[in-house]
Amino acid sequence: MAKKPVISARNVWKIFGANPKKYLSQISADYSFDQIKEDGYIAGVKDVSIDVHKGEMLVIMGLSGSGKSTLVRCLSRLHDITGGTISVDNQDIMSLTEKELIELRRSKMGMVFQSFGLLPHRTVLENVAFPLEMRGQDKYTRRERALEVIRLVGLEGREEYFPRELSGGQQQRVGIARSLAIEPDIWFLDEPFSALDPLIRREMQVEFLRLQGLLGKTIVFITHDFDEALRLADRIAIMKDGMIEQCSTPDQIVLNPATEYVRKFTEEVEKARVVNVEAIMEPTGKPRSSKNALYGNKKLRDVAKILASDTREFIPVKDTDDKLIGQINRKKALDIVFGE
Repeated sequence: MAKKPVISARNVWKIFGANPKKYLSQISADYSFDQIKEDGYIAGVKDVSIDVHKGEMLVIMGLSGSGKSTLVRCLSRLHDITGGTISVDNQDIMSLTEKELIELRRSKMGMVFQSFGLLPHRTVLENVAFPLEMRGQDKYTRRERALEVIRLVGLEGREEYFPRELSGGQQQRVGIARSLAIEPDIWFLDEPFSALDPLIRREMQVEFLRLQGLLGKTIVFITHDFDEALRLADRIAIMKDGMIEQCSTPDQIVLNPATEYVRKFTEEVEKARVVNVEAIMEPTGKPRSSKNALYGNKKLRDVAKILASDTREFIPVKDTDDKLIGQINRKKALDIVFGE
């Protein structure tokens, strides 16, 4: 039986305007973004259905105004939705009282935004411990937990620094540590690295992947940077005009863009850097030897030399246990590596 998603959104609308609920009751789902705008309303989120599974990193991306931040604010109920349903762990979050919603956020949700939002007159340790203080934990317990996550994000030795004494990347690490202090099951991150210079941003992406490898959180991550999305995501949802144009794995989005809009996002991407061997794998027909097989989890770019020198029409593919799992068409793989 398939596992139930941690977050499930069904036919979610968020309309901004004078009387959005009444307006939504008068229109159909096929109303375009521009038609709604002409009526004096803005469809921040338009009829979106999406699931997020345990331990998954879903990256939501799109240009400015596409609805990605609005959608995440709906998923965490920072915005009340105009229509549809959103459940977290099978609980309809729109039915929660304010007290229940606060408890849900305190116990299950961590949030990191583009602006670091640090308290300037508190040290790193005090900033990280702040949500635990709000939760009512005693001073010793919150200090120990804060020190633990400070070590986790690589800021050990800077516990008594103030935010003004830290670099931009270090400040962002404090924000990440603060959100981790409450040990959230679900982590919402809204363009957390976009204010950083490229080198620090790259370092933070590496650090973030390390943290996810250790912690296995369920993550919804917003970015407008496609390279960042490709690097971090288990799945990518690309938004335009409040709607999801395509939601799939990075290699499937690059190989099979669903719309012209998605294709424009992917046209400059070096496909061999993104696509795994197993993404283009096909059945073997009958069992064959896994000798000289390619590992399915390798990027095509990493096996390009083997593809170029191997003369077989079909090359076997194996998993990390060296078990044969399929084969790839060598010409098809080379077309992706070098361009058709």
